[in-house]
Amino acid sequence: MTKKKGTSSSEKLSKLVVKGMLEKKAFDVAVLDLREIQNAVADYFVICSGNSDTQLDAIADSIDEEVYKELKENPWHHEGKNNKEWVLLDYVSVVAHIFKQDKRQYYGLETLWGDAKIELVTPD
Repeated sequence: MTKKKGTSSSEKLSKLVVKGMLEKKAFDVAVLDLREIQNAVADYFVICSGNSDTQLDAIADSIDEEVYKELKENPWHHEGKNNKEWVLLDYVSVVAHIFKQDKRQYYGLETLWGDAKIELVTPD
């Protein structure tokens, strides 16, 4: 069984996550569309990189602000704000992953979910 395609609340949420990332100069932003993958844990993974602890915090806060401002939603779960190498914000249908660059390469989520449709986002 495949998940329904089209404009959805998860698609809108993924766009707000991207906006929050770009507001704080996140780089290498990628949106993984997992809707067609059986047993996927979410509709979208949105992944980005940052250079410092401060930037990772700022990106996470910016995502929280953008999503709450538009949808009045808070993350269901978050992890990594203390270790500042991989911050995860879980909105259930969309999961934001904010990495320091070396950790992103180490974990390789893009290759782990290789069947996903991947959209690379370039800042305007």
